[in-house]
Amino acid sequence: MRKLVLNLLKSDQQLVAVRYFTSRVSSSTFDLDQAKRQGSYIEALETLPETTLHFGHYLNKTVKCFKCGNQWLKPEEKMTDVNIAIALIDDAFKDRFDTALLISGDSDLVGAVLQVKNLCPKKRVVVAFPPARSSARLKTEAQASFVISRKTLKDSQLPDTVTKSDGFILTRPERWK
Repeated sequence: MRKLVLNLLKSDQQLVAVRYFTSRVSSSTFDLDQAKRQGSYIEALETLPETTLHFGHYLNKTVKCFKCGNQWLKPEEKMTDVNIAIALIDDAFKDRFDTALLISGDSDLVGAVLQVKNLCPKKRVVVAFPPARSSARLKTEAQASFVISRKTLKDSQLPDTVTKSDGFILTRPERWK
């Protein structure tokens, strides 16, 4: 994430902090190593300077097929967008940025962008949409927006190995290469 943000900044901009918001997944019967891969990624992110991780959680939601009546549990991410919104407004109010770069395509964040504009009119929120993700309303309300190219994402990946402060070496999973 840090390298991605650095690759997105203009030459006259300075990185102050990176906040990464996620929820820890559980391995599923479809992907037994999913939680392990995410855990390694999170551990690698924790080694980066100026980077803070924030966690939401998952709740299982019952989903029903209207045609056949079958039901199953589907995990639903909770609190991530709320945590982003609170941090964005808090950072703006506490004057921690001039321009915030919000990497998301989630229209649930429109309210936070509007609140920053109302409370701190000199602050700018620029939205960087991941490839194939966007929100017309988020684009309208932000002071600027753009789509991150796949090349920029590729150029911003972590190296194949990351060494933690205790000397433990994390290795990129094969399926991520």
